[in-house]
Amino acid sequence: MELKQVLTDIARAIVDNPDAVNVIETVDGDDVTLVLTVAEGDTGMVIGRHGRIAKAIRQVMKAAANTCGKHVTVEIK
Repeated sequence: MELKQVLTDIARAIVDNPDAVNVIETVDGDDVTLVLTVAEGDTGMVIGRHGRIAKAIRQVMKAAANTCGKHVTVEIK
């Protein structure tokens, strides 16, 4: 499973400007760090009220990473 693509698809479904979604992936063994950047106006949509959407995205990504036997960290910038 391609974790970078999963995060990209989730983010593109949420934001108003899907072309501005960018995910940078850094792999260190079983640890995967994904840095999500979106258009400045869409940052609030990805974070959500009190960080609820960001937390939900991180939970989904951790579940997806578990199926691959990896540990994922998602950063939103």
